[in-house]
Amino acid sequence: MLTVYGEGRGFRVVWLLEELGLAYRLRPVDLLAAGGVDRDFLAINPAGFIPALQDGETIMVESIAILEYLLARHGSGSLAVAPDDPVFASYLQFLHLGEAGLAGPMNTVIVGRQLAPEAERDARVTCWALETFESRLGLVIRRLADCPYLAGDRFTAADISVSYALLLGMRTGNYVPGPTERDYLARTTARPAYVRAMESCKATKAWAARSPGL
Repeated sequence: MLTVYGEGRGFRVVWLLEELGLAYRLRPVDLLAAGGVDRDFLAINPAGFIPALQDGETIMVESIAILEYLLARHGSGSLAVAPDDPVFASYLQFLHLGEAGLAGPMNTVIVGRQLAPEAERDARVTCWALETFESRLGLVIRRLADCPYLAGDRFTAADISVSYALLLGMRTGNYVPGPTERDYLARTTARPAYVRAMESCKATKAWAARSPGL
């Protein structure tokens, strides 16, 4: 059985697994726990970051790489876009932008605003990270002005990637969505697989506990 280690970005993986109808086990990882190291998790990912996926003898880390792996091995093309499809470039761009351009910078904002000492909370790097998030968000908004989803008329893994990043900013109080994003998130989070993923993560205390971006 597939095993997903960790909350935060691991939610992307759980959401995709629910969309694909694949059986999995969700194993919480508490990176902020006092009093010890999760040695079982470090045996899976010695670098100590989440999420990680174990599929038999295969171990994957990095949430977007995991999404691509699952789609290639288990997805039957349902939530991916083929290279010969006219919207392939847009799909691939937003699949990666959800982490590199949105969630990554937002994570820096979260650390700078909520975890850094008070005197450091207006540091230039934090402001830069927020500016980066906002500039990449502009690409999302422009794309959604022309179509309901980032790859066109159908929901794909690119929407899982970007939706997670937007929700991360919202839930940590660092981003207020405009009308375009609100309508978009209403569409993506209304999906039954999203609801099941939330329930799965809540049941293991993996989604809501502590900072969801870490």
